Order: sequence, then C-alpha cells, then structure tokens
Amino acid sequence: MSSYFVRTLREDPVEAEVDSHKLLVRAGYIRRAAPGIYTWLPLGLRALRNVETVIRQEMDRIGGQELQFPMLLPKEPYQATNRWEEYGQTLFKLRDRKDGDYLLAPTHEEMFTLVVKDWYTSYKDLPAILYQMKEKYRDEARPRAGVIRGREFIMKDSYSFDLTDAGLEHSYQLHRGAYQRIYTRLGLRYAICKATSGAMGGSQSEEFLFPCAIGEDTFVQSPGGYTANAEAVVTPPPPALDYSDAPQAKVLDTPDSPTIDTLVAQANTLHPRTDRPWRAADTLKNVVVVAQYPDGREEVVVVGLPGNREVDVKRLEASLAPAEIRMAEAEDMKPYPDLVPGYIGPQVLGPNSPARHVDQDGNISGSPRYLVDPRVVEGTRWITGANAPGKHVFDLVMGRDFEADGTVEAAEIQDGDPAPDGSGPLSLQRGIEVGHIFALGRKYAQALDLKVLDENGKSQVVTMGSYGIGVSRVVAAIAEASHDEKGLIWPVNVAPFHVYVMATGKESAVFDRAEALGRELEAAGFQVLYDDRPKASAGVKFKDAELLGMPYMLVVGKGLAQGQVEVRTRATGDSVQVPVEDAVSVLVQKLRQELERVDLQRSSTELLGQPDQFEVDQQS
Repeated sequence: MSSYFVRTLREDPVEAEVDSHKLLVRAGYIRRAAPGIYTWLPLGLRALRNVETVIRQEMDRIGGQELQFPMLLPKEPYQATNRWEEYGQTLFKLRDRKDGDYLLAPTHEEMFTLVVKDWYTSYKDLPAILYQMKEKYRDEARPRAGVIRGREFIMKDSYSFDLTDAGLEHSYQLHRGAYQRIYTRLGLRYAICKATSGAMGGSQSEEFLFPCAIGEDTFVQSPGGYTANAEAVVTPPPPALDYSDAPQAKVLDTPDSPTIDTLVAQANTLHPRTDRPWRAADTLKNVVVVAQYPDGREEVVVVGLPGNREVDVKRLEASLAPAEIRMAEAEDMKPYPDLVPGYIGPQVLGPNSPARHVDQDGNISGSPRYLVDPRVVEGTRWITGANAPGKHVFDLVMGRDFEADGTVEAAEIQDGDPAPDGSGPLSLQRGIEVGHIFALGRKYAQALDLKVLDENGKSQVVTMGSYGIGVSRVVAAIAEASHDEKGLIWPVNVAPFHVYVMATGKESAVFDRAEALGRELEAAGFQVLYDDRPKASAGVKFKDAELLGMPYMLVVGKGLAQGQVEVRTRATGDSVQVPVEDAVSVLVQKLRQELERVDLQRSSTELLGQPDQFEVDQQS
C-alpha cells in the first residue's frame, strides 16, 4: 500500500451530495476532472472492471459477441434516423478542421445497424447479438451524484438482430434474463418496471431500477404485481357522467384567489355548498407550459388537471416526446392576451377559443393547444378560471361547456391511485435506473436500409432490440447500497481486492509474516492489498481499511507472539482470532463460498428461483 496509487480523505468533498459520491471520492476510487466528468483511479478501475467482467460473462452466455465502436462519429447516420436533431441539446456536436460535422456518441444504434448492414445479407446470418462496453457522452444540464449522472459515462450496449417479431421477442427475453442474473450476481436489488421508449422508439421497453431514496426516477408498485416507471403509468379514466341535471355554469366572485388553496378557501367562504365542502379535487387547474422541440420550435401548451394534483414534468415530457418542457413565462403568453394568470379557464383554450383557426394543412393558430388529464371526462363538473381577475366559473361541465384537443398523461401519480391493470392501489418509490431494454423494431433498420433475404429470396427489413446497462452507474449504485458510516462494503466479486492484509506494530516479524500471508493468499488465486506502511498507526490503517471496503481484513499484530492473527468480515463487523497457520485456509474457504454463490455456472433456477430464457432453450 505504501507504493499503491491511492490517497484517502477524511472530509467529504464539498460538491458531493450523496453517500456513494462522497465515499468513492474519499476512498480514492474516482477524482473529479470537471462537472459530470470523472477520472477512474486504480482502485475504482478495478471495481469497474470487475462489474464489466460479470456483465461480459452473462452477455457471452446468451451468445453475444463483443466489438467496439469509436466515440467520435460522423453526422450522416444520425441525420438519416433524425436523431441529429431529436437528441436536442444533450448531444455533443463538434466540427473538424475541414468543417465536417461529428458527434460524441450518446448511444450507438446507428453504428451497430450499419455494421450489420455491411456484413449480413441473408436470414441465415440471423439471429445475432452484438455488444460493447464504451464511453458515452451526453451534455446533461444538471450532472449530479458523481458517476450516477455524468456527462461522460460507461455503458454496456447490446443489440439484437432478427428477421421476425417472434425472433425479436426471444432475443428480448434472453437479455431480460441476462440482466436479472447480472444484478443478482452483483448483489444489487432491482425492480423491473414498464417504461416509455422516448427518443429510442420501439414497441416496448422495461427499466431495471435500483430502489433508492436518492434515485431520480419514481416508480410504482401494486399488491398484484404491477410495476412501472411513473412516466409510463396510464391513468384509468373514470366513466363518463350524466350531466342532464347539472346546473348551468355561473361566474362568481372569488377575490384574491390565484392559487388552488386560496380558491378553495374563498369558495367555501363565499359560495359554500350544502352537502360537503369544496375541495381541491373539485377544481380544474390550467397550467401553461412551453414545449421545446429539437428543431428549435417552441409551442405553448395548456394542461388541464384536477387541482389536487401537480404537473409531473417527466410524465409530460414522456407524453410529448421528443419535446422538453419548461413552465411558461409572461413573454410566452403575450400572443394570448385572453390568458389571465391565476384565473385561466377552458373558455379561451384549444377548440373552445373564438380565436382558434385551423388551416387546410391542420396547423393550429389563435389559441394554444389544450390537453386535459384523463380524469377530466365527459360530464365532470369543475370550478375553474373565468379568465378575469378575481372570478371563477362554477359548474363548468366537460362535454357541455368545453372541449379539449386531447388527453395527456401529465399529472403526478399519488399513493393509492389505482393500478392500470386493476391489481390494486399504487405505492410510490424512488430508484436509480441501472438498465433499460427496448424492443426497437424496425425504426433504425428502416431508416438505414438494413435488409436481408428471407428463405424465399425476398428482401426483408431486419427487426432490432437495444439493451443498455450503465456500467459506471452500477458501481455507484452498489456503493450506495452497500456502505456504513465507516466506509464502503464491496461484494466479494466487485471488490478491487478480496483481502486487506494489515501489519500493525513496529516489529519486523509482524511485517514479514503479513507479507508472507498475503503471498499465500495470492498463490491461492485471490487479490490482496497489503498495507505495509511502517509509519502509519494501527488506527489510521483500520480507518483506511474500513473506508476502502474490501470484504475481509487480515490483521497481523501483537497477537502474533501467541501465534494468533485476526480475521475481520467487513460486511458484518465480525472479528475472530485464528492460529496464524490456519489464517489462509480460513479466508480461502470463506472467499470460495461467497464466490461460488455468485458464480457464472450457477443456474438461473438457483440464482433467480426460476429458469430464464437461455435455460429454457437449453432444456428444450
């Protein structure tokens, strides 16, 4: 250790907000080079490579073949798929000395498609699975949490190529099973969540989320087994209501009530109803947003939703993809003078506006598009803005008094909301996305003309799947999941070293025996970090060992005089004294048991409790 390239820190870095970021920096695993950009130091790189090894083993197991593309790519393939514009501001673009346009790859769909197009011409070449582990680049507006969300990151991306939809489904299930095995072997909890496809496109996608309080993603679960990213939840609309006996809408004074809370208070004070108090859920809130499209176009959109809910920007962006969403400002609303902030009602929105004009090409002008929450169904009655300061409309009925341009999934999901499949009430959790699988279909193959001849000699467009794992993010997720107040606690197959051998004291015999034990462990096939620092105190060495987080510590100290050494288990804190001659065999036994538990050769039935697609194929 005296010559190993590592320095530990006693204080948390000022920019670090989450435990994994703090500990990876303090333990000398990573070093910040710029916002969202990190150097992987020797210890960190060893942990990263160990994660890569598990991923590589599982990808090879299902027939994947590894290759590697460059990071710097030409513009033309991304123009062909329209992603040169669709990716928007997150795409790193640059120009060479000859004014050629290039990008730093955010993903490599286009390159995988083209390499298969160049080499494969017949159905006999398929199916195929290709993968790589490679740096990716995205100009994140808000890089955070160390390597959890960076502007440079390492991803395993793989792609399947099949002739038929049935073949794609089979490849998808192969990857799904491989991902379950990867995270299980790495000791990382996960939830498989229905997800949106976003800019990637495709017919279906699922996210693998690590449940974690600091996660950026919200996902939901029901008692009946429904699991989905909140962005992908489809709101079950209530049935339409009979409004034949509904009173006529009326405009009433509601002074000083630009918010839902003030509106409810004023409604109950000035216009109480006899059967029950007015609630936020009785109000229709109209939120003005701006959709920013990748081509630079901006569109003012108004979202109508029950007043007891807030707009979830991620859900709205998923619904309006590839647009990004920001809240409208005064300047954005100038073209629509009828919109009175705090008192906006449907009467001047969408198809309800007298100013609305639709030309022969279907282009809308005069009034902003009006999209409502699925709960705003025909016959529902609302209190909403009257488009005048201090006034609201009561008993405004959807379908009778106003219409919308369509519905949109934009409202936040709340605990207790019904699952779309009827499997019970939803509960919300936070999570970190560590993997995502897509059934892409023929989008990229069609755009780049990837075709092969089928068994009848007819040219067919190939269907594709895309499957990503955030390798660097997984390292951080494991650190986030496995640590205590003293430092990191690595799983045995991820740890940079299996054993931290420590010599405490000043006697040369202690150092000689510690070094010899370390060499015996290495001869048995295990990785050893030997703390041979002669001037470091035992306290410093113990603190460093706990911070670095190797699974086991072998302490050679004053007990050596009685023929004893100490074996410590980092995860449990257990400590036992063992005869010095037994120390290596004790550790070897412990390590082999742990490694066998997460070994590649374990069947999926043993690892997961059920066979995966690969295992089913082997048995059939």
